[in-house]
Amino acid sequence: MTDLERHAARLREFAAARDWEQFHTPKNLAMALSGEVGELVAEFQWLTPEESRAPDPETLARITAELGDVTNYLVRLADVLGVDLMAAAAAKLDSVEHRYPVHTYRGSARKAPPSP
Repeated sequence: MTDLERHAARLREFAAARDWEQFHTPKNLAMALSGEVGELVAEFQWLTPEESRAPDPETLARITAELGDVTNYLVRLADVLGVDLMAAAAAKLDSVEHRYPVHTYRGSARKAPPSP
């Protein structure tokens, strides 16, 4: 069992012990995930690019906590839907690698044209 699978099982047990499965619908989990991403973004909102690369210890602690929340909701959502999160991430990276070939996009932030 991978670390991610163990964590998903721990989250599943956490929800079951509290009878929260009834609330952990994909819709609710996606909404909670979105809220937590918003809280993560808020930690970066007024930082300069340099500050965002090396936040002070207090800010980094808050960012770390928000990353934990985002990860937990993402893992829980994938588990509820039966999605292999690492396979989904790998497939998406394969797609993005194809869409943004190194020789065309190295050093560029431009967006690729829509896929057909």
